[in-house]
Amino acid sequence: MSLFGDGLEAALQKAFTRPAPKSAGAQMRYLVKQLKGTKAVAQMLRISQRTVERYVKDQIKKPRPDLAARLEREVKKRWQPQIRAKAKERAATTGGIVIDTRARMGYTAPIGSTDQDRIRHLTVALPPQYAGRLFDAQDAGATDQQLQEIAAEALKEVYFQDSGRRAGSLEEVRFTDIEHLEFDL
Repeated sequence: MSLFGDGLEAALQKAFTRPAPKSAGAQMRYLVKQLKGTKAVAQMLRISQRTVERYVKDQIKKPRPDLAARLEREVKKRWQPQIRAKAKERAATTGGIVIDTRARMGYTAPIGSTDQDRIRHLTVALPPQYAGRLFDAQDAGATDQQLQEIAAEALKEVYFQDSGRRAGSLEEVRFTDIEHLEFDL
């Protein structure tokens, strides 16, 4: 996946009320139930249908590291869809989303102001409309670059312009060299 996509996904997973299945067999059984068959699971995980059946029956217990990672990612992506939807809805309507990042940031501004890029560590509560835009873009299959642009726009408005109270002539915020990125609902 991606830095921004993974960050948004991790924020949603904090809302889970029950832990996702841990063992490979339990994860495989969950996916078979969700996708209604072993063939669909096999195609999604890029393994044979017979291998899926053997995990379901606990004949194989320990997947290779790359398969274990794919399996966990696919289970968590589908785990507790109603709770995931409620968390997104709450963030997009009332709660907003918090972005915690350490990255190089600069901006395009009129001559005479200091627009020098520098590493900044920011923890900023973004209003609900930006949370909604980030989740909508992610659901629509946006690239990491597109998600980064939405976040940069949000930081421009909320942090640099203080919701319209300063730096009104700021044109664009550059958000690069990301060292750390985390979202929280």
